Amino acid sequence: MEIMVNSLKDTEQLGKIIGRCLGKGDVLCLDGDLGVGKTAMTQFIAKEFGVKEYITSPTFNIIKEYEGCLPFYHMDVYRLDSIDDMCDLGYEEYIYSEGVTVIEWSKKIEGILPEERINIEIKRIDDDRRVLYICGNGKTYDKLVRELSKL
Repeated sequence: MEIMVNSLKDTEQLGKIIGRCLGKGDVLCLDGDLGVGKTAMTQFIAKEFGVKEYITSPTFNIIKEYEGCLPFYHMDVYRLDSIDDMCDLGYEEYIYSEGVTVIEWSKKIEGILPEERINIEIKRIDDDRRVLYICGNGKTYDKLVRELSKL
C-alpha cells in the first residue's frame, strides 16, 4: 500500500490511525533515510497511546521505554553492527511483550523480526511531502489496511 503525506499535519493524522490499530505485542518497523520523519511518526503514534514524555530518537540508547495505556518501546538500531548486538540487548523482552514496539532502521535486524509485523518505508519527495510504502503480515496489518483504505 502506498500513502502520500503532504505535510506534518498529514503525518500526524496517519500516526493517529496507525496508533489506533496497534495493540499488545505488535511490532512496527520504520525505515527510510536520515531525517525523513521516522521519529516524528513514532511521536504521533506514541501520543495515541497516551505517552506523555517527549519521544526522541534513541540512537545512543538503542531502546527507550515509555508508559502509556500499554508499554511503548522505541528502538533505533542504526548504530548496531550486527544482529548479535541486538540479541545481547535482550530484544525478545520487548518484541515479544505485552507492549507495542516501534523499530527505526529495522532492515538491519530483519532476520530476527517476527513475521507478523507492519513495515513502513518512508521516502522524501521534498521538504514537506513523503511517500509511505506500507506492507506486513498479520491481523494488525490487515486492520491497518482496512482503516487506510477509508482515506
